[in-house]
Amino acid sequence: MFELQTMSPELYRQQTRRSTFVIIAIFLALAMLCATASTKLFGGPPGDNFKWNLLGVLFGMGLTIGVVRLQLWHRPFMAAAAYGWGLKRSLMRVTNVMHHVKVGVAAGDENAFKLLRFYHLGLRQMYQLDGNTSELSQLVREIDAHRELMEQRGLDVEQKHLDLAWIEAVKSIKV
Repeated sequence: MFELQTMSPELYRQQTRRSTFVIIAIFLALAMLCATASTKLFGGPPGDNFKWNLLGVLFGMGLTIGVVRLQLWHRPFMAAAAYGWGLKRSLMRVTNVMHHVKVGVAAGDENAFKLLRFYHLGLRQMYQLDGNTSELSQLVREIDAHRELMEQRGLDVEQKHLDLAWIEAVKSIKV
């Protein structure tokens, strides 16, 4: 289950930039180290080591991914990047069933209403965090109309968490 958190867009961008630079530095170091090691261990005459350099860089990329996921992901300096990744992943889960969600909202399904409201709140936050207010301004009418419809039905408009049971329930709606 994913929970929306209040976060300053400026702080989010600052922290994600910092964590990105750390990851880039780790990748560069590991890629250079692995490429050099692979050409020294397996390479032939100078100028004929492209495949060993490439394999070393790819191995360095794999090591970087492993270091980030296993060692850095839960560290405080990576919190903003991890949150942004979780937010975008949650939004993609809803996007993947959006055709069911829209049919469910039209049919009055409560889970579909909640799912679409979470999607709108998450999308709004993602655009604000990324500084993409022009895209957000295009969705304001749709977001407000859905919120008003939920209020008329007496549903809670503060859907700050994504319940995976909602997605499973909405998947069963016939399109």
